[in-house]
Amino acid sequence: MTELRNVERELHRFRSRVLAAAAFVLLGFSLVGARLFYLQVVQHEKLSARAEANRIAVLPSVPNRGLILDRNGVVLATNYSAYTLELTPSKLEKSLEHTIDELSQLVEITPRDRRRFKRLLEEGKSFESMPLRNRLTDAEVARFTAQRFRFPGVEVKARLFRQYPLGEIGSHLIGYMGRINQAEKKAMEDWDEDLQANYRGTDYIGKLGIEQSYETVLHGTTGFEEVETSAGGRAVRRLRTHPPTPGNTVVLSVDIKLQAMVEELFGERRGALVAMDPRNGEVLAFVSKPTFDPNLFVDGIDVDNWRELNESIDKPLLNRALRGTYPPGSTFKPFMAMAALTTGKRNASQVIYDNGSFQFGNHTFRSHGDHGLGPVDMHRSIVMSSNVYYYSLANEMGVDLMHDQLEPFGFGRRTGIDIQGEATGILPSTEWKRRTYKRPEQKKWFAGETISLGIGQGYNNFTMLQVANAMSTLLSGGQRPAPHLVREVQDVVSHQKRPVEHQALPPLALKPEHVEIIKRAMYGVTQEGTSTRVFAGAPYKSGGKTGTAQAVTVRQNERYNAARLAEHQRDHSLYLAFAPLEAPTIALAVIVENAGFGAAAAAPIARRVFDYWLLGNYPSEDDIAATRRGQSVAPIGAPRRAEDIPLPGAEAQAGAVPASAPQSVAQGTATEVRR
Repeated sequence: MTELRNVERELHRFRSRVLAAAAFVLLGFSLVGARLFYLQVVQHEKLSARAEANRIAVLPSVPNRGLILDRNGVVLATNYSAYTLELTPSKLEKSLEHTIDELSQLVEITPRDRRRFKRLLEEGKSFESMPLRNRLTDAEVARFTAQRFRFPGVEVKARLFRQYPLGEIGSHLIGYMGRINQAEKKAMEDWDEDLQANYRGTDYIGKLGIEQSYETVLHGTTGFEEVETSAGGRAVRRLRTHPPTPGNTVVLSVDIKLQAMVEELFGERRGALVAMDPRNGEVLAFVSKPTFDPNLFVDGIDVDNWRELNESIDKPLLNRALRGTYPPGSTFKPFMAMAALTTGKRNASQVIYDNGSFQFGNHTFRSHGDHGLGPVDMHRSIVMSSNVYYYSLANEMGVDLMHDQLEPFGFGRRTGIDIQGEATGILPSTEWKRRTYKRPEQKKWFAGETISLGIGQGYNNFTMLQVANAMSTLLSGGQRPAPHLVREVQDVVSHQKRPVEHQALPPLALKPEHVEIIKRAMYGVTQEGTSTRVFAGAPYKSGGKTGTAQAVTVRQNERYNAARLAEHQRDHSLYLAFAPLEAPTIALAVIVENAGFGAAAAAPIARRVFDYWLLGNYPSEDDIAATRRGQSVAPIGAPRRAEDIPLPGAEAQAGAVPASAPQSVAQGTATEVRR
């Protein structure tokens, strides 16, 4: 039996399916159209920028670092460019060791280069480009370039390197450049966005001294290049260039020839000297001995040199002028005398009998070899350096009054000099002791502890910068300009010189007649006192004060005997001085560690500094040799004219650059120009 088809029903079903399919297709096209509209219209600008970014690479251009000059235009830090062989570990197709071994067949790679690269690899990241070998010669560059296809992830780059033409001279005040480490990279994350952007492409920054403290002034402004790239990332053509702006030139107040002379006078001895202009706070010499060669750090210092510097008993990396703290010894006495005059505890004519010792309770505080000076007034107490006078004065004043009177001179606090890392020092008080010690019995101040403070011993510990700054404050009648190393900044574009402003502290209310008493007493030190022989024949008048400070404590029932002590345990030699007497233009503080009496080692250096600064004299070779041995008093031999003495490294000052450097080399000239 044949079933009849229901045509009408099937047509209805067919139409329904067609409509459903059409609706589905229409919905699909609508979604595609909506997405197309979203991408082409709504997201047009964003996607266009992304496409352009894929096509264009923006490469940072690191600027030339600014020069550092001394006050007379001598170049202390400059730049040169050289070729480097660099590896990006993540892009290497072979093992790192195998790649380096193959490269060593084309380019000389020393064990030092390998050690330095290994250290950089530990500090950095595998996707960063790291230098394996610096200062490639043109021949080495040519050999590698011909074989470059064999070494993916290896390339030759031209990089800027810092150069210090004078080597070790002034290294602590100039500082050095070094590769940015991980801690510094993390600290940079807190910088504002503009400053972070300016350091893109920068691998090296200042680490110490002026290089560190004036980093942003010296760095310059980073430029960029827009380069069109292929899909594979290969540069096709340069689209746009914005050249970098070199860093500005920093001009110091330091006279580097004076600095070099003082460092030569120290010889192999340890110590520090700070010389200042009391009229404006300019630092004229900032010496720390021993020194180091900052050029060792430019490429990344190797393990052997680092160990030698870091583990040396002489601590050549310690900036003794900035961070070395010492008991001031008798150089503290002029400030104690000023405090006595200010507070009325003593007047200049009051006489104290010095019998050679001071008894406090059951303890005897000694004087010079237990020899008394007899009746002593304030003038004679400074000229002859009476200990008993200042033992009794300290006992009368008490520790807190001493602290309150001497702290405004800058003792026990940072001076605010314009480089980082300054030590605070210690000017004790009862409050200081409560804060410093933990156990209750240690927190108490005992009256006997006050006595030795009067002669600059006990807890007293200051830097030579603080002592020189205090002397400048006294000489200027209480004016307190901030001590500073940078005199001005020269704009690299406009060439305009901008004096650097340094914030002064409010002046102290010192009475001129009190200042004159101290100055005259210190003048007496050079005429009839402890440094008479050193300043014999000087054609100018100066003031000074010798000091001898204990490096180790001598027991009450023992006598000091340098011959029985190891060299590092002997007394320190100090001298505090200024010149000329009537209108001082220079004040200094100097310490020669473990060198004994102040007049024997420190004072002769001060005399030669004054001869240089006031007379333009440079000591004879025989005089330098005698002073280095600690066997000089007044200068011997015929002095030379300072302007005739060349600086060490004169060939570098003449513009010499390592032979491997490409043509884009140092900025500026390297000749000395007096002004």
